[in-house]
Amino acid sequence: MTTWLFDLGNTRLKYAPLRDDGAPGEVFAIAHGGATLPDGWDAALPARFEAAALTSVGAPALRVALLDALTARCGRISIARTVSRFGDLHIAYPQPETLGADRFLAMLGARARRPQTAVLVVGVGTAITLDLIDAHGAHRGGRIAPSPALMREALHARAAQLPEHGGAYVAFADNTVDALRSGCDGAALALIEQALRDAEILLGARPATILHGGGAGALPDAAAGDRDHVPGLVLEGLGVWATMPG
Repeated sequence: MTTWLFDLGNTRLKYAPLRDDGAPGEVFAIAHGGATLPDGWDAALPARFEAAALTSVGAPALRVALLDALTARCGRISIARTVSRFGDLHIAYPQPETLGADRFLAMLGARARRPQTAVLVVGVGTAITLDLIDAHGAHRGGRIAPSPALMREALHARAAQLPEHGGAYVAFADNTVDALRSGCDGAALALIEQALRDAEILLGARPATILHGGGAGALPDAAAGDRDHVPGLVLEGLGVWATMPG
């Protein structure tokens, strides 16, 4: 009997068992269409387990369906919510409940990975989110913008001749598909780089960067510096949330 961690996003459900050391075990990622979970999504789950910890930014109906499925398998379900203070992490928002729980958990995960270190936490999913934590654990605030994938989707919706996928990132493209990829990825990279410059002015030193989310791996590694790619950062933070008193 054990605890399982669940991160329900706008396009994917990720889940993993919670190990004895408080970190996620093997992560299972399931794509969904936003309305229902696909058949067999729960194949990796045991028939019964002790507890579930959940975070969700997915549609309410999808969250209810997941909760119904978990209720049939485990005796205790807890849902992570953003709070103003957790451990040594202090959230900047005066109304912390308006900060998405996925961003909050990503910061918890980053803080656990990089204690006493200033970090810019960058999530790349439907949106790209940036949150700055100083070395003392104070959240200095963040930014939100469309992700490269959403930019491509929006352009394709308005102009069908502009392809939604494909292309390579280059400095200056000689074809449309590469130009789209380079422009949209370049916008995200420029946002990250400007945030790092602003953070350096604010803190007196350039912070480390941790990227996470389904789209983070597709971003070109064009910016120099201390940078980690941690796809399961939200699940790592959920593990911290599930095992610490707060």
